[in-house]
Amino acid sequence: MRTARDERARVRGAQQGSVSDLEALFRTHWPRAYRAAYLVTHDAAAAEDIAQESFLAALRALDRFDRRRPFGSWLHRIVVNRAIDWTRARRLRAEVELTDSFDAPPAPATPGEDVLVALARLPPEHRAVVVMRYLLEFTPGEIAEALDLPRGTVNSRLRRGLDALGEEL
Repeated sequence: MRTARDERARVRGAQQGSVSDLEALFRTHWPRAYRAAYLVTHDAAAAEDIAQESFLAALRALDRFDRRRPFGSWLHRIVVNRAIDWTRARRLRAEVELTDSFDAPPAPATPGEDVLVALARLPPEHRAVVVMRYLLEFTPGEIAEALDLPRGTVNSRLRRGLDALGEEL
């Protein structure tokens, strides 16, 4: 199991140009970065792009990264914020592109799909904190730190998101 010390050493190595340390950081954090992006966007291609762009943004800013802080939380902040931005932009595009039909989404095929459908209907800010808390298993404090939000805001977004999910389900 990797420790915080190992991660700090990898970040230090990546800051100094070590390709192997950079690859190790990528291998370690890619699955959760992609998963976070996917759970916020519900679009596999967008999630892959967002996770990749987030890694590139993190690399460009790596010289400013404080190694005393967890790299994963910092990266997730970038990923989730970009996923929220993408979701907002998609929602705006959908409002502008008036369609001829407003078909209801198909009925969920599996019991867990109804939760994902309901989750997709949440506002991006609420969806992000619910995903981080219950699917990525961040604590409210870690979410607050990762998204640079007051803990009370995280708690209220969690409550509103869960209330909306409860009504939907």
